[in-house]
Amino acid sequence: MRILVLVVVCFVVFKFILLPIRVSGISMEPTYHNHAVNCVNRLAYLRHEPQRGDVVAIRFAAEDSFSTPSEMLMKRIIGLPGETVWFHGGHVYINGQLLDEPYLKNPCDWEHEAIQCGTNQYYVVGDNRSMPFTYHTQGRAYREQIMGKLFL
Repeated sequence: MRILVLVVVCFVVFKFILLPIRVSGISMEPTYHNHAVNCVNRLAYLRHEPQRGDVVAIRFAAEDSFSTPSEMLMKRIIGLPGETVWFHGGHVYINGQLLDEPYLKNPCDWEHEAIQCGTNQYYVVGDNRSMPFTYHTQGRAYREQIMGKLFL
């Protein structure tokens, strides 16, 4: 009976609450390393909306029967709904104000025109900004695409 209860609890926790996600690629280095396994808390945003600086799992493609947690991307939220995000001189500006990003360890030389987030959009990007801008998967994500906040 104990084993059955344990199996049911594990199934519920890892199917609906904590989703395992494997980092694939170097876009979040040095904060999170390639091939590391982490968990995403799907309940993190029940009482509040995502915040700037949160590391989240994003599903850019629509959910279908073939989607798995490993197909999600891990990114950091830098822009909130309604804000304008601009990259200039390797720095991020939010609504014209320089964003303090203490988690960045590598130099960046990104230049990109201002991007406006919609009322239900967040701007997400990886921490490894030493990669060229065009090689980085980044951009606006709808609130519905944010699967949860990184747990570990």
